[in-house]
Parts: sequence; C-alpha cells; structure tokens
Amino acid sequence: MILTKLTEDMKAAMKAGDKERLGTIRMLMSELKNARINKGEDLSDAEEQKLLVSYAKKRKEAMDAAREWGRDDLVAKEETEYETTMAYLPAQLGEDELRAIVQKHIEASEGGKQAFGQVMKAVMEDVGGQADGKAISAMVKELMQ
Repeated sequence: MILTKLTEDMKAAMKAGDKERLGTIRMLMSELKNARINKGEDLSDAEEQKLLVSYAKKRKEAMDAAREWGRDDLVAKEETEYETTMAYLPAQLGEDELRAIVQKHIEASEGGKQAFGQVMKAVMEDVGGQADGKAISAMVKELMQ
C-alpha cells in the first residue's frame, strides 16, 4: 500500500530535514486520503497508483509551463515534486517494451479506425502507470498506419 510507504518516508524526511520532499509526501498523502474519503472506503492499489499518475502528470505539465515562462525557480520545485512522485510508481516501460505491448493489442483488435479506442483501452489497462498516455497514443497511431 502506497500510503504506508508514504508515512514511513514522511518520518524519514522529517528526521533528515528535507523540507521539499516532506512537502511533496504530505501533498501525496493528502490526495490519497481525500480520494479515500470521497470514495467512502479504502482505495485499491490500482486506484492509488492511478491517483499518483494523475498527480505526476499535473507536476509535469506545471514544469513545462514554468519552463515556457522562464521561471527556473518554479521548474526546479515542480521537477522535485515530479521525481518524488515518480519514485512511488512502478518503473516506466522502455520504448521497445511498450512497442511490443501495443503491437500485441493491435494484432488482437478487430482492425479499422474504430479499433484505435479498443487498442488504447487495452494497452492502458495492460501497462497501468508504467507509460505516459500521450506516448501510448502516439505509438498506437504510428503502428496502426
């Protein structure tokens, strides 16, 4: 369970005096607890992972926006939050691994333009948070042509 790991890491960050990491961990814990309250029961591991993927995506988008604005101070902060969040997610798939998974699902699909959604859904379920949705989408489009 991710929440248990976050609690342990929060204690370690407090002892080490790592304020940036501590802030990110507290934010992640808050996100998970709020989601649990909204659901009315404990989250599954897959739901926790999905929430962290969403949070990491927001940090990545904020980092890119800060870079566009020339705000290096915000880029560094967002990058730290992004990296800390990614540490709680499974390792990202390499391009070759992802390509093999996408190819497998394309071959199993019905074919045609309608198959794009079917393939995307199957690949996303298969890889979980191990690959970025944009990268998956681009690869599916590339391989379906």
